[in-house]
Amino acid sequence: MKKLFYTGIAGLVLFEILNVYFIMPMPGSQQMQSIGTAYFLHTHRWIFRAVFVVLMLFGAWRAFRSSKWWAVSASLLAVVATYILNFQMAADSMFAQPETLVLAAAPANTIKPDRLVLGIELNGQAKAYPIQLLAYHHQVLDSVGGKPVMVTYCSVCRSGRVFEPVVAGRPEAFRLVGMDHFNAMFEDATTKSWWRQATGEAIAGKLAGQTLPELASQQTSLAKWLTLYPNSLVMQPDKVFKEKYDSLGNYDVGKGRSDLTRTDSLSWKDKSWVVGVAVGRHSKAFDWNRLKRERVVNTAIGNVPVVLALAADDKSFFAFQRPESMEFALQNDTLKSNGLSFNLKGEKVDGADKNVALTKINAYQEFWHSWRTFHPETEKY
Repeated sequence: MKKLFYTGIAGLVLFEILNVYFIMPMPGSQQMQSIGTAYFLHTHRWIFRAVFVVLMLFGAWRAFRSSKWWAVSASLLAVVATYILNFQMAADSMFAQPETLVLAAAPANTIKPDRLVLGIELNGQAKAYPIQLLAYHHQVLDSVGGKPVMVTYCSVCRSGRVFEPVVAGRPEAFRLVGMDHFNAMFEDATTKSWWRQATGEAIAGKLAGQTLPELASQQTSLAKWLTLYPNSLVMQPDKVFKEKYDSLGNYDVGKGRSDLTRTDSLSWKDKSWVVGVAVGRHSKAFDWNRLKRERVVNTAIGNVPVVLALAADDKSFFAFQRPESMEFALQNDTLKSNGLSFNLKGEKVDGADKNVALTKINAYQEFWHSWRTFHPETEKY
């Protein structure tokens, strides 16, 4: 009977390890097509735990009678392993949400102007969320222009996305549950489905295949954002997480402390930066090093003419759908073509009044390994 006790101990510890292994960045775990297995283990975790605990109970008397020291040691191992794997290594414990979300106008802002931000403008209101803060929290829930927003960031993919946290027409709450293929995953509170940060798609659970509505967002330096939107509010650090933010102090410039967040300065390596742009079913990746040399790119994605521009600060980039007949040059952070001039919001600032418009397109600075994983048919510029 004591074999049942130790089988239960071993089974429980192994289960808790596997329950975490498939959804955290451990050796080999993120290269597997294991989301189905991971979700099955997570969904049925209490059944597995109950089975192993029952085995332990059936064999406990014989195990403790045979060798109390070994039985106590094994029990402590199971308790410690379960605690560490379920609490200390839980994604939403390691990367907690802000306890107090504070946003300040420019005069009261404490974020340095050269920091990167993810900016949103909706219904006449603008807000900026520093990437150094987002890279720790992974998601921040807020509202902009009267619309609820879920501002997300995955530091391992270097990917920022803003979604409307609405499922089936109803507001939804999410928690960080882990990652798949190095990309953050969120679990909704209602159905417990898992959602991929890079695409907003539910990849496991009752809602698999559904997608969260994505909102327009812009990655820029804070200085450039406030130039374009001087009345913007800016997210401020939560003092509770100062040490966490400090550990990401060099993240903006690509000098992460770990292999997961560091940047490769060469082009088209796994950790190289690209700017990814998707239009419909088509997508294209632009090497960051080449973009810094060329500054402005006139191209097409699928059949859609696009212009991509990098501002003089070497940090802020902008993508627009352009008229097919127009190709743009960039001068003093102004897009110019055929006697017309546009600012980096896409607004016409000079030239004859013609029926010309630049439509904003979401563009993302991302690690190459991430963009190609979630856009496997992407073109390379």
